Order: sequence, then C-alpha cells, then structure tokens
Amino acid sequence: MASDAQSFLVGLVGTGIGPSLTPPMHEREADALGLRYLYRRLDLDLLQRPGTAIGEVLAAARLTGFDGLNVTHPCKQLVIPHLDNLSPDAEALGAVNTVVLRDGRAVGHNTDWSGFARAFDRGLPDAGIEDVVLLGAGGAGAAVAHALLSLGAGRLTVLDVDARRADDLAGALRGRFGPTRAGGGDLSGLEEALAGADGLAHATPTGMAAHPGLPLPADLLRPEQWVADIVYRPLETELVRTARARGCRVLDGGGMAVFQAVDAFRLFTGVEPDAGRVLAHFAELVAGPGPDVRVG
Repeated sequence: MASDAQSFLVGLVGTGIGPSLTPPMHEREADALGLRYLYRRLDLDLLQRPGTAIGEVLAAARLTGFDGLNVTHPCKQLVIPHLDNLSPDAEALGAVNTVVLRDGRAVGHNTDWSGFARAFDRGLPDAGIEDVVLLGAGGAGAAVAHALLSLGAGRLTVLDVDARRADDLAGALRGRFGPTRAGGGDLSGLEEALAGADGLAHATPTGMAAHPGLPLPADLLRPEQWVADIVYRPLETELVRTARARGCRVLDGGGMAVFQAVDAFRLFTGVEPDAGRVLAHFAELVAGPGPDVRVG
C-alpha cells in the first residue's frame, strides 16, 4: 500500500466537465505508478454556481486538503486574483489551467501551451514554421500562439471572428516575442494569410460533435501545408479529414490533451508520468462513446 506521502487529492473545476477525459487519464496513470490518487470533478453547473465562484471553490479545496486543481472554462482567468503566485508562463498568458496547492500556497501554471508544444514536436517534428496562421484567439488560441512562437515560429498571423480579440492577442505576443512576430485580424484576411503560410493551427470549437463543420473553405488548404487541430472529440474532425485528403500533414488534438495532462500530473505529484502510457490511456478512453469534452 502506498504511504500517505504518495496519496493525492486533485480536482477539475469548470462548467459542463462531466465528460472530460482528464480525470480518468490522471487516475489510470496514478494506478500504474502505484499512487493513491483521487481526481474529483467540481462541476459549477451541478453546483449551481457561476464561474466567479472559483474563489470559493479554491478556498474550499485549500481547507479540505486538495493537492491541486485543473481549471477549465470559464475560470482560467477568473482564478488568477485568488492565487498567491503565477508561473512565468501563466503570467505571460494571463490564463491558468493548473493550480498547485502546497505549503499553504496556491500557485497557478499553464500546461495548455506546453501540451501543444510537446504534441507539435512529437507529431510534426520537422514542419516549417516560418509563417503560420492561427485560427482562434480565445484562451486555447493564446496557449497555441505562445507554444508556436516559443518553438521558433517566425511570423504568426492570428485571425478570429472578433478582430479586436485577435489584435489584442497579437499585441500581447509582440510584447513578449518581438515587434515583427505576430499580427492579427478578422477572417476576411484568411485567404491571403494562408496563401503563403507553412501551416495552419486551429483553435476554435468548430469540429466538435456539437459544432460540426469546417472552420474554413477546404480549397484554401494546399498539400504542402501542415494543419494542427486542438479539437479531440472526435479525433478525426472534418478539418483533419479534409486536410489529410488534400495531402496536408496533419496533427489531431489528442496530443495536446495528453501532454497537458502529463505536465499537470508532474506538477501535482512531483512524479514523472510515462507519456507513452498516458497516450495509450487516452487512446482507450477516446475510443469509447461520449459527447464533446474539453481539454481540462
């Protein structure tokens, strides 16, 4: 039997999180490592509480001995004022998806960006990233943008239905990575941006079972380009299927889902999980029936 030092209580906070695959991924890996590990869902919908109640949930988690929380929509920014400190990446992104509770302190981290970066390195290791288009400037888009520029992307064009949101994200990226590294705009600029791009990263909900379809006209994709999607339920979104049929190299959303969980598990436990084994856990879980799920 594992000692108390090898026992962990963690949770996922957000709305509509019942179908999330993050809890079973964590618990399966903990079982494989011989850790006592309980992962609870704290669904704000079921608790009949708004996203602004994240401070109350965090306070309760502190009092009841949680070792950490994963945080998802709509709390990734709302949680920040309630934390004692932020990792440099979480501070730069202005979003937290992992909170470590240790020694009386709550420290926020962001493993969404690192999850995407590891997935990209693994799935598209030699892809050209001199000129990249990012579709979607929300929280997930911010994480993907940070990852791509950290990996060395020369120029990132951020496009969104909300031009102001895209411009704001691009401005923040220029402040961190340099004045020529990012630009923003609305979807009217998509055809021109893609015409000379090495690849496309997609970070909107389009493609999930509840939001079917393509986020862009198929004929804008060229065979020499790569396409990375962050949606992972289904793994083969219409974008992934269409891009593959047009000859593009493709990265589905499974890797980001897995590696954000791997990085969060390490932060919670101090134990290095077996990423290959977590990929296998994920493959088994995602093969089962179920509705849309968020990366936790």
